[in-house]
Amino acid sequence: MTANRLDTPYQTPDESPGFLLWQITNRWQSAQRTALKPFDLTHVQFVLLASLTWLDTRRPITQRQLADHAATDPMMTSQVLRVLEKRGLIKRSPHPDDKRARTLTATRKGRTLANQAIVAVETCDGAFFRPLHPHVADFVRSLRNLIRGSDLEQT
Repeated sequence: MTANRLDTPYQTPDESPGFLLWQITNRWQSAQRTALKPFDLTHVQFVLLASLTWLDTRRPITQRQLADHAATDPMMTSQVLRVLEKRGLIKRSPHPDDKRARTLTATRKGRTLANQAIVAVETCDGAFFRPLHPHVADFVRSLRNLIRGSDLEQT
């Protein structure tokens, strides 16, 4: 290895799965920002609002459960939820059984916005992942394997 080369086993950056994931993630996030702009939602706001709408059942959903479901940092989740609450998209209430916890529900306005935005997000995903057709299901399985593998390493 010469002093002016990066100490890596890869001959080119295009051989590094991490570098490629970085590049594609940035491109995908840019496409999602564009798709969500008409709804005045950031991507993380959308993910939390859509997740809450998805999870909204008869049982109380806590901030912690929502953060776990969306795989978001709990502190950041709390900050984003405050913004969504100020916009009237979610409601936070005392938990019926745990005085320290708050329950979350999407308001009618929030559910409506989530259902409008999901159409744009899924249309964006369809266009973005079209080059993988007809192997999108295989790609999704690979992503799930990566998630399961990273979950195992964290335990």
